[in-house]
Amino acid sequence: MENVSVDAIGEGARILDVREDYEWEAGHIPNAVHIPLDQLPDRLDDLDPDQDLAVICRSGGRSARATQWLESHGYSAVNVTGGMGAWLEAGKDMVSENGKEPTVV
Repeated sequence: MENVSVDAIGEGARILDVREDYEWEAGHIPNAVHIPLDQLPDRLDDLDPDQDLAVICRSGGRSARATQWLESHGYSAVNVTGGMGAWLEAGKDMVSENGKEPTVV
């Protein structure tokens, strides 16, 4: 499994966010795909197997498990080191679904 830093994710990268709904609503990356980790097996068809995925969660644990699982099913995926915490610290774009300032919970 490959780990990448938030700085290594280029514009237009396909980002898969595997956090829970309440985490997503508080703050997420614009245009990311949201599939909570426990829903991934049932929603695998939502993802394009020919597209490289950068998988992210809050700190990197859930995304590491998701990345390994995706790779075992033939997908190309990398784990984002430090997760959304690192994304926020790097000052990268975020949006929220709750009308508040985007944050990581």
